[in-house]
Amino acid sequence: MIEEILPPGTVSADTYGEFPPELLFAGERALIRDAVEERRREFATARVCAHRALAALGRTAGPVLTGRRGEPLWPAGTTGSLTHCEGYRGAAVAPAERWRALGIDAEPHLMLEPGVTRAVASAAEREQLRELARRHPGTHWGRLLFSAKESLFKAWSPLTHRTLDFDSAELELDASARTFTARMRIPGPVLDGRALTGLTGRWTVVDGIVLTAVAVPGPARHRS
Repeated sequence: MIEEILPPGTVSADTYGEFPPELLFAGERALIRDAVEERRREFATARVCAHRALAALGRTAGPVLTGRRGEPLWPAGTTGSLTHCEGYRGAAVAPAERWRALGIDAEPHLMLEPGVTRAVASAAEREQLRELARRHPGTHWGRLLFSAKESLFKAWSPLTHRTLDFDSAELELDASARTFTARMRIPGPVLDGRALTGLTGRWTVVDGIVLTAVAVPGPARHRS
């Protein structure tokens, strides 16, 4: 499913099922040795998706370990992102010279609790959500906004080595194009001589799952 909203040059793998930890590399199994069973299953399944995506990209098989902030550590020359929610796991990867960073997220297509909406959305975003709900009542727009920000954070973190708060960016959701635009409220990195002040992404809702994706072009894309 996730391939529907990913840009050219990326490879993905996803599943509605689960894969056992026995399919992991030894270094990956060590990361979840003391984890609860639910965490072991979601970690294992997302990592197996990553292995399959990397193989399709032509990368040598190897473990996808974890950095200090819990982020996946991709092979040199590769960027990627993982996601998991109830009933769905997925991974997306790409050559770093084409896409500098990726962020993907999956969420159940359910209403977001009002308290969570207030925590993740600005006043302007909440007004936008009310208008979208009035015009397009079939979509849980609060949940979509939450997922879009999660994708944004995953793409932003490798570029800055910093985490974001929900108020670090303000999003505009496009119902007809199924895209979103993020205006950053904090200073961004300088890429190819220009400060990064915003990002764009795509979204879809399939089989009860909200999917969002953000891709940051690499140097090869800027030269083309």
